[in-house]
Amino acid sequence: MGIANKLRLSSSSLSRILHRRILYSSAVRSFTTSEGHRPTIVHKQGLDILHDPWFNKGTAFTMTERNRLDLRGLLPPNVMDSEQQIFRFMTDLKRLEEQARDGPSDPNALAKWRILNRLHDRNETMYYKVLINNIEEYAPIVYTPTVGLVCQNYSGLFRRPRGMYFSAEDRGEMMSMVYNWPAEQVDMIVVTDGSRILGLGDLGVHGIGIAVGKLDLYVAAAGINPQRVLPVMIDVGTNNEKLRNDPMYLGLQQRRLEDDDYIDVIDEFMEAVYTRWPHVIVQFEDFQSKWAFKLLQRYRCTYRMFNDDVQGTAGVAIAGLLGAVRAQGRPMIDFPKMKIVVAGAGSAGIGVLNAARKTMARMLGNTETAFDSAQSQFWVVDAQGLITEGRENIDPEAQPFARKTKEMERQGLKEGATLVEVVREVKPDVLLGLSAVGGLFSKEVLEAMKGSTSTRPAIFAMSNPTKNAECTPQDAFSILGENMIFASGSPFKNVEFGNGHVGHCNQGNNMYLFPGIGLGTLLSGAPIVSDGMLQAASECLAAYMSEEEVLEGIIYPPISRIRDITKRIAAAVIKEAIEEDLVEGYREMDAREIQKLNEEGLMEYVENNMWNPEYPTLVYKDD
Repeated sequence: MGIANKLRLSSSSLSRILHRRILYSSAVRSFTTSEGHRPTIVHKQGLDILHDPWFNKGTAFTMTERNRLDLRGLLPPNVMDSEQQIFRFMTDLKRLEEQARDGPSDPNALAKWRILNRLHDRNETMYYKVLINNIEEYAPIVYTPTVGLVCQNYSGLFRRPRGMYFSAEDRGEMMSMVYNWPAEQVDMIVVTDGSRILGLGDLGVHGIGIAVGKLDLYVAAAGINPQRVLPVMIDVGTNNEKLRNDPMYLGLQQRRLEDDDYIDVIDEFMEAVYTRWPHVIVQFEDFQSKWAFKLLQRYRCTYRMFNDDVQGTAGVAIAGLLGAVRAQGRPMIDFPKMKIVVAGAGSAGIGVLNAARKTMARMLGNTETAFDSAQSQFWVVDAQGLITEGRENIDPEAQPFARKTKEMERQGLKEGATLVEVVREVKPDVLLGLSAVGGLFSKEVLEAMKGSTSTRPAIFAMSNPTKNAECTPQDAFSILGENMIFASGSPFKNVEFGNGHVGHCNQGNNMYLFPGIGLGTLLSGAPIVSDGMLQAASECLAAYMSEEEVLEGIIYPPISRIRDITKRIAAAVIKEAIEEDLVEGYREMDAREIQKLNEEGLMEYVENNMWNPEYPTLVYKDD
């Protein structure tokens, strides 16, 4: 992947990067390289400490700290350790789950979210300890699929602000607004404009819930310090008429800005946050397709940013596709031979197509012929059917994947052919769904997949949330039988066949990649997130599973291993940044020191910089 694969930087981009390097080299290095091992200075005492979720320990304050922080008498006398606190909380959680429901129509998952959110509001350290210790159970609560319900009901659920809101009404004020955020250092921002939340459409300002949920996973999976993360909502209006007419709606009740007016708002936001925090990483989340690609291309060579829907989804899908090759007992180098039908041509679908084509082309030698050969392995079907060169007003992003009309005629297909017609004629190795259309992989479509020329066909129903999944694992296994691979974007239970065999449901969740990409970029000091770094992350995930696991049909690891997965992916990202000469250093580790690290040293470096939810010793200092 080396230097040849580096992004080409314009002179203006180089100027900005050099400016940031000067800022970095002149900054005072005031942090140790190991997270959480020094006392924390606080400038508040008494009830102010108990009401601050960043520093509140509740009953875990020692008697010495109670005296030092004027807390004696404000808490029950029994001092509890964090394990005792968690036991009490988990006991209450199980008891309160049902009581917290707003009637029989309120899903139990939303009740769990409410209870966890209350803990988050009063004690962040304990919240993240609970989340990390129970990540398999609670990741679907703080992230997909429950976060979709949270966003849909956000105005009713809103209790206290979390994150920052920049709106169209704030134009000209954003540079000063960023200084309203109390943290002097921010490492990670997740920003959304609420225009395409999961598969739920335009949810306007309610979309802040997705940014909060993603950053919870950055903390839990990557060990990003929760005091250095910032969820952001950019409110440019909403085209959701129901929200605009809702008196309880918390956002701007106007139609979305378009064209240059929209770009001007995003430009001002980016300039503001990078002026205050020059080294922050910004992850763009759930922007509608027409802006997702434009903004990615606009900023990626200038700022440390990436788009998770375009690049993260693509990386997870590529890892799964490479796993599907391995599950057939073939080497990953055989990936360019796979025939793939893709249902969906939005930002996620096109992102996967571009990444898969690059991966295939690289395996074939990265020549022009290699790209042409790779491109011929995909058939793309959107709401209007098969995309061919005969389509009028074709989306520019989908244009490279439009099939030649005469070639399709020879295959018995034409412009606008239905999904079932395409599957029946192409006989693909993989049917990949990124359509956000629940149930799109109907019985007829799955029956057509029985004609696949693959020895072990794969179904990827990747759309979120659960109701938008193209099919369920039960649907797929009941028609295609045991000898297939199944992956989905949202969690499903494995399918028991009754003969001792299990149909594994692999959750191709973006949380496998984005925390490691963010952490690796942060610790390398790389000024950009390059294609090579993203590719390294994807290949690391693809190689994580053992040969035995893959042959059983397990192509993604269990969420319970997320900290280890993230650590390895972050190390792979740093290693690639070293190869591409992008490393600039982090805190007290300069670029030369990082470049000297071997694989074991890289893993140790990453682990030492992952925050763990342990109560720090608090020392009061008067302002």
